[in-house]
Amino acid sequence: MSNLAIQACSVCRTNSVPIERSESVRLLLDIPGWSLIEEQGVVRLRKIYAFKNFTEAVEFSNRIAEIAEAADHHPAILIEWGQATVSWWTHSIKGLHLNDFIMAARTDLLIE
Repeated sequence: MSNLAIQACSVCRTNSVPIERSESVRLLLDIPGWSLIEEQGVVRLRKIYAFKNFTEAVEFSNRIAEIAEAADHHPAILIEWGQATVSWWTHSIKGLHLNDFIMAARTDLLIE
């Protein structure tokens, strides 16, 4: 288990500064399979999870919804037959915050 998964999410304000790229790359080492992508000018964490069918992907997404609500931090989830694509970023700062890495690590715990 990544140490990130046990850290607490902090309140992120609109004046918070996104994590530097070098720090993102370092934190990425703690969450295997995740990648940094840029979409619409915003850097995000993304991972694709494979499942046997659509129902398993939906059930996984529902588990993500539970941890997202508890942390008051919400990802984008694309559910397709046999996979779910999860993207974390902090909307208010239009970039990555430590919370995104924490939630990515917690997301991984949902399938272990």
